[in-house]
Amino acid sequence: MLTVLTACSPRQLVVRSMADELAGQGMGAESDLDLAREASAFYLKLSESVLQQAPDHRLLAESVAAGFTQYAYAFVAFDADRIEARDVKQAERLRQRAARLYLRAQRHAMNALETARPGFAAALARPQASEWPVLRKDQVGLAYWAAAAWGGAISLSKDDPDAVADLPLAIRLAELAWAMDPEWGEGALTSLMATFEAARPGGSSQRAQALFERSFAQSKGRSIGPLVGQAEAIALPAGDRAVFETLLNQALAFKDAPAGPQALQNEVMRRRARWLLDAADDLF
Repeated sequence: MLTVLTACSPRQLVVRSMADELAGQGMGAESDLDLAREASAFYLKLSESVLQQAPDHRLLAESVAAGFTQYAYAFVAFDADRIEARDVKQAERLRQRAARLYLRAQRHAMNALETARPGFAAALARPQASEWPVLRKDQVGLAYWAAAAWGGAISLSKDDPDAVADLPLAIRLAELAWAMDPEWGEGALTSLMATFEAARPGGSSQRAQALFERSFAQSKGRSIGPLVGQAEAIALPAGDRAVFETLLNQALAFKDAPAGPQALQNEVMRRRARWLLDAADDLF
């Protein structure tokens, strides 16, 4: 009976319809950050359940991967940063949870890429560039979220050699996406490339700076993420407090257009910018 019901065409139509609807939702559609946090857990669990019934639904897989990545970064990992000074053990527990959420996002995105092209992960790991997978343009979003989540997990697992060893694969995936569509996400993909460039062994701070500037231009000056990114990834490691504070104050001074497409992401980065400025004495 279960097999018959699972194969039932009307049921699949309902599942696909729900997948279509959920794929169009997400935190990006909400302008209130606290409300987005409160609603995220239900949305993510529901979307993940529907995705299990429609594993070939590319847009829903992208939405779920994006949701878990954003939730891990904006709420869980950030909470860890904020409480570390007063509760180191709880901060570490939150970072471990954030790493698990990042990996959950990465798995959803990679599973979707693997479903579309069996052997995708194996091809990505091959040493010869000629054997690496080629992305379609409509897969760039999946690759972006897989690489971003992968990088996030690695950044929280620096004591795990196996996790750190995957950094070249995460960077490679981002590079494949950027080669296909460097304008994706109004600079989001370029900003990720800049973050990876600044973080990778032997990376060039000059190239990272140029990429952050390109990302800001691609957003038409509407995203403050590249400003906060430059402050953390370039000015902070260089010990340049003046530039660090200038960039963060520039981010805080930015005013979003009403119902602007970057409003929620900018609020996430504004909160981080405020915290970074408040913590500057401890960071420098």
